[in-house]
Amino acid sequence: MSKHHPPDFSAKAGPSGLKVEDRRNSTTSDRHKGYLSTFNTTLDVSEDNREDQLYPDDPERLKQQQQFVCRENLTETSYLQDFTPKVLTESSNISYRFRCPGPGMFRCSLTGLVFVMVQEAELEYRTVQWDESLLQPAGKMAAGPLFSIQSPDSAVSQLHLPHCETMDAPLPEGLLSVVHITDDGMSILEPLEITDTHVVVNVPHFSAFGLVWAVDLIKRFWNNLKPVSGQVLLFLGLPNPITQMQKLNVFLLPRNIPLKKVRAQHQDANYIEAPPKCKLIKDQIYSVLCPEASIIQPEKADFDLEIGPDYHKMFEIRLPTNSDKVTLKVQDQENTEVWKYEVDLTDAALRKENPERTQNPSPRERLRSVRTLFVKAVSDVILNQLLDGLLQRGVINEEEMESVRTKSRAEKARDVITMVINKGTQASSFLITDLRKLDPHFSKTLKLNL
Repeated sequence: MSKHHPPDFSAKAGPSGLKVEDRRNSTTSDRHKGYLSTFNTTLDVSEDNREDQLYPDDPERLKQQQQFVCRENLTETSYLQDFTPKVLTESSNISYRFRCPGPGMFRCSLTGLVFVMVQEAELEYRTVQWDESLLQPAGKMAAGPLFSIQSPDSAVSQLHLPHCETMDAPLPEGLLSVVHITDDGMSILEPLEITDTHVVVNVPHFSAFGLVWAVDLIKRFWNNLKPVSGQVLLFLGLPNPITQMQKLNVFLLPRNIPLKKVRAQHQDANYIEAPPKCKLIKDQIYSVLCPEASIIQPEKADFDLEIGPDYHKMFEIRLPTNSDKVTLKVQDQENTEVWKYEVDLTDAALRKENPERTQNPSPRERLRSVRTLFVKAVSDVILNQLLDGLLQRGVINEEEMESVRTKSRAEKARDVITMVINKGTQASSFLITDLRKLDPHFSKTLKLNL
């Protein structure tokens, strides 16, 4: 845990009612929601076997032995406890923090990660971008988010990573594995077990962990049209007072993509709670039906198992702002319905302004609120430096930069802020960050330093 961020863990873990059993006993146990049922065992604490008598003069070895016994017993008898971590958001980057109160099995309600803890410890984790140059030579491809995890050594014995496989039939051996990425490179960890929902591995020490598919096996699998567990996410944009229309954006994603990460990238729209589960097939063509829509675009789209780090809408539905409710259907290329939901657009939660967004508006909203003053007062020197920064970050290309630079100061300012707002939350965040560094006084005037 970084010394610059003192722990502040307000969330509490609580039992979920599920139990987990060690994989050594999985042949005789019953499954429940992807986890194994449990039985109770009692450690032998007789006088002859007390650990403090085994190592009376070696406290370090005694500690190691206690941790070993704890690990062995944890995977056999621990209750699974759900927790909601503290969420730290900077632009569209999200990190999660939680203090596990002691030994046990703890499942994050936001990411689905399960940590088998040996002792009380602080956890900090976030998703990071995959490096394809590491995966391709190994014949692997990303099968879920890559998690960068920090925790004291030896505090966690096992990690359960959520997968998006459908378990209607046994998976081919070697299809799923876990990569462990450190400064020294990448290693492959074979699963101890694959449950209905998770892949279980022992963790030597923490850095970055993520699920991967074996490319040769997954190609054969997808040729057999095997579905994955997916999710349909809906985001409703703000009404346009000029056109009297509003946009309903539809996302089709694998099940193991964290909702919180998607929401952070689309703060300008309201997330609509709906049952998300469905089954989807990679490279198959899907379409959306909505009788109340004025237009749906595109008409059809391929499902390509988007792992991230950026998540884009698959369909945009334009609706009149006076629509009360709409019925959405997702169907495959055989016109078979795979998901259906009736959206109530009169829901008060969608119509009233979100208090969280009011207190912490997105970077795009912040730029929109200062657009007029920015165009009026930003200097030409600062504009050119901002353009250089946007080009270096990949927000704009050479052609876009040159087309803006030839214009007058006011036109240049208008084009820069409009272009950045249209490019999304991350681009807006970059502009704000660069403006703070280049002209702190002007940023303060615009109230962008808050």
